[in-house]
Parts: sequence; C-alpha cells; structure tokens
Amino acid sequence: MEAGFRQDTIDRNPEKGRARTAPDTGTLGKAVAVLDVVARAERPMRFRDLREAIGQPPGTLHRQVSNLISEGLLQVNPDQSYGLGLRLLQFAARAWSGNRFREIAEPHLAALHEKTGETVHLGVLSDLEVIYLDKVESRQAVRMHSQIGNASPCYCTGVGKAALSALPIDDAKARIDRIAFHRHTEHTIADGAALSAELADIRAAGIAYDREEHEPGIHCVAAPIWSHDRSFVGGISVTAPSYRIAMAQLTQWADDVRTAAAAINADIEIRLGPRA
Repeated sequence: MEAGFRQDTIDRNPEKGRARTAPDTGTLGKAVAVLDVVARAERPMRFRDLREAIGQPPGTLHRQVSNLISEGLLQVNPDQSYGLGLRLLQFAARAWSGNRFREIAEPHLAALHEKTGETVHLGVLSDLEVIYLDKVESRQAVRMHSQIGNASPCYCTGVGKAALSALPIDDAKARIDRIAFHRHTEHTIADGAALSAELADIRAAGIAYDREEHEPGIHCVAAPIWSHDRSFVGGISVTAPSYRIAMAQLTQWADDVRTAAAAINADIEIRLGPRA
C-alpha cells in the first residue's frame, strides 16, 4: 500500500498500538509519542484510549496532554476526544515550503504521471517507515485515498523497499533486525531473511514492487532515490488498483520509473550536492 491508503489502527498489535518511545527519550519524547498515537488513530481517542495505547502513568500522561493542548499542538473535540492542533499545520506548512527535495522531484513526478496516467508518489525513509512527500493523482474516476504526510511500513511498500535498497547494506540489515513484521495481507513479507533476499534483487534490478503486500487490491512499481551522501533515501512509485492495472503493465512501466528516479537523482546531485 502506498501513502497510507489505510492508516494503521491503534489496537493491541504491538507494532501498531504502542507509541514508539525509547526509555531515554525524556519529556519531549513522551509528548511526541502522544502526538504520534493521536495522528495514527483511525478514530478519535479519549484519555482512556491514550492510556491503553501509550502505557504512561495517568498523571504523567495528563501533564503531557495538558501541555500539548496549551501549546496548540492538540485540541479537545466536543465529545472530549483529542485531535491534532492547528499549530501543527503552521509547522507543516513551513517544513513543506522549505522542502527542496520535493521541489526538485516535482517535474519528474508530473512527467511520469503523464506517461502512465496513474497515481505517482514520492516518499522518504524515516527509520522503519516511509513518509510520503508528494502525490500526483490518477486521471481515473476511481482514485486512491492516499494522503501526503502519511506513513507506511518500509517492508511491505514499493517505495519503502526501494528506499531500503538504497541504504548501505549494513545499515539496511540493522533496520531489518528491528522490524516487527506484521502480515497486512497474504502477500506481505513476514521475516527479515525474505526481505533481505528481495532487497538483493532490488539492488540488482533498480526496481521494487509492492505485490498487494500492504493492502489487497493495491500494487505498485517503485525505484530508489537518494542524496549524494545517503543522508536521506526514498523512492518514487506508480501505484494502481490491481483490478484495473495488471502486474504485466506495472512491469512495462519499470523503465519509466527507473528513468524518473535517475533524473531526480541527477538533479539532486546538481542542486543539493556538495559545493566546490
């Protein structure tokens, strides 16, 4: 699944229902954990829901929530559930306007969309997830419900696997060792050995596929993108519903996707590379 066609729901699944905090993240880390859980929730969450999802002591969690509300980062809905605050939109807008990677990639996304007519996504790797930075919507009447800014697992998405393939092998292995694999569909890669083997194929071919691994009926073809020093890696993909676009057609678009990724990489090297 690309760009959050279905966000993970907060539930009892370990990798989905717990805030991803480390013991040494401190006060800021705990506050970010609250924001992360609220942002990922499929339904509005009340205080009891947050307690169950995060596992912080009630007093600590209440202070975190109160501070976030006072800073405009959380808001209280009429039913006493929580939502993201409007101040986050200000931060997002400023980050968005300053994102040169997206600016560089934009014309290449448009060109790839012109060739395929399907949804094109641009994403970057953030630890074990892919964050989607841009999207060009399909021309078809039935469209994807993806959203810019959503996160998806790296191990079962085309952009995620493409990005992992662009990492140094030791870095990729270290991340794979930390993945809590979860079967989203019957096609999802479910262990590190299988993912490592597929990454070797992706490195050789320069192309990755999501074969309905994150959501049934959604597949894509993707290629890796990276900065000159690998300080960030990501990918570009063409995504379509399998009932309308066969896997054979995705395979035919592989060269176009590779070409678009190579053009983005070349522009990154020119515009973001080291200065003489």
